[in-house]
Amino acid sequence: MTKTEAKGKKKLFDRFLHFVEVGGNALPHPASIFAMLAIAVLVISWIGHFFDWAVVHPVTDEEISIINLLSKEGVHRIFLEMVDNYTGFAPLGIVMVALLGIGIAESSGLIGAAIRLLVIKAPSRLLTFVIVLAGIISNMASDLGYVLIIPMAGIIFHAVGRHPIAGMAAAFAGVSGGFSANIFIGTIDPLLAGLSTESARILDPEYYVLPTANYYFMAVSTFLIAFLGTWITNKIVEPRLGKYTGDVKPEPINPLTARERKALRYTVYVALAWGVLIAATLIPDQGFFRSADNSILHSPLLKGFIALLFFAAGSLGIVYGGITGRFKSDADVVKGMVESFKTLAAFMVLVFFAAQFVAYFKWSNLGLFVAIEGAHFLQSVQMGTVPLLILFILLSGFINMFMGSASAKWAILGPVFIPMFMILGFSPELSQAVFRVGDSITNIISPMMSFFALIIVYFEKYDKKAGIGTLISTMIPYSMLFFVFWTILLIAWVLLNIPLGPGAPIHYPG
Repeated sequence: MTKTEAKGKKKLFDRFLHFVEVGGNALPHPASIFAMLAIAVLVISWIGHFFDWAVVHPVTDEEISIINLLSKEGVHRIFLEMVDNYTGFAPLGIVMVALLGIGIAESSGLIGAAIRLLVIKAPSRLLTFVIVLAGIISNMASDLGYVLIIPMAGIIFHAVGRHPIAGMAAAFAGVSGGFSANIFIGTIDPLLAGLSTESARILDPEYYVLPTANYYFMAVSTFLIAFLGTWITNKIVEPRLGKYTGDVKPEPINPLTARERKALRYTVYVALAWGVLIAATLIPDQGFFRSADNSILHSPLLKGFIALLFFAAGSLGIVYGGITGRFKSDADVVKGMVESFKTLAAFMVLVFFAAQFVAYFKWSNLGLFVAIEGAHFLQSVQMGTVPLLILFILLSGFINMFMGSASAKWAILGPVFIPMFMILGFSPELSQAVFRVGDSITNIISPMMSFFALIIVYFEKYDKKAGIGTLISTMIPYSMLFFVFWTILLIAWVLLNIPLGPGAPIHYPG
């Protein structure tokens, strides 16, 4: 390749990055987008009713007509049920309760100390792997990875004589590129499950998506992303960056204090006690927490997993915080819960408009109409399972370049694609898993990701010239290879018909 061709390609790539940045910044706030979508549904419902749009339900053979929500009855319903739409929106309560428990664990310092220990104790040859893995695991505590793991990874790499930006890139790949993967259930699982439940009920009013719906697949994905992230860092990113020659001096990594180690030890005892309690109430026949039909699958512990998460995370945080002195009274525990709720303010505003949009989409029958017509189109073109999955992953990843919030995207895509996939014979849990893969792979190159600017600031600490181009060019190898291998894993999972999680099949029985 000549220098002229190389410069031409660089200019083309720069123009693309500029287009993404300008286009993304021009988008309205996600809450405004949902408000506009809700208004659009009202108008389209009037148009559909006027032109007598109708489809035949593939299960009941009932004719489904579009209901005009701008009629007298429709407007009355909008006024009467606006509050119920909001308070009854499944993800709202789920996320609020989950954050209460995780807020205790996070504010006590437990999660940060556990990750610090994991990274500090890692053998040098496993350092990259441990950092990527720690980034993935940190997702269970909301935004902890962005504010703790990524800058710490730079400090650790610098301290052992490696390029600090390579360390931060590895951590960023785990925290954001592996956003949906984890060996633990985090806040994103119940949030997406709630949205999926609302979407599935457009077609099946009794359907319920468990917070553990994608657990098996995402647990395996954790190690796939950790190994891939390690290989890409060691073989592509770090060699490209070369040896660090900047002015920043290495910083010491403070080990855990004796009190922190003692607190962690007692926290492990409490976690083991929770494990014994769960096993004792589920494993025996007619166990206390078995369901009415004596099954584990429909156990209150699985369906009520958020309550278990609240009690377990809360108790672990209280024990750790009490021993370290972070929690001196019940007021400190409550303060931790209050602090976690501060991150919910924007989400609660967004949910109000998202709830109205989903409700109108359901009331008007537009959800069923789009799903049935879309399914008929896909059947007519005879698109196979593999191309369908790949296209949905690409669509999710593309939209992620322009809208950062995973919940906002899934609230838009879920009501369309979940019923469509159900009609085609695929479960809501599979639709959710496909979306999660697509949403994660472009997080690390999306300027709309809420922490994108913060990561650039981290990079600037070690490279004053670093900018959006530096960050995206560093992370593109992760994005590309995550897409290829994560998609292959998902396709293999579907073709082998392996359950995605407890009670989460690949196919929808109808």
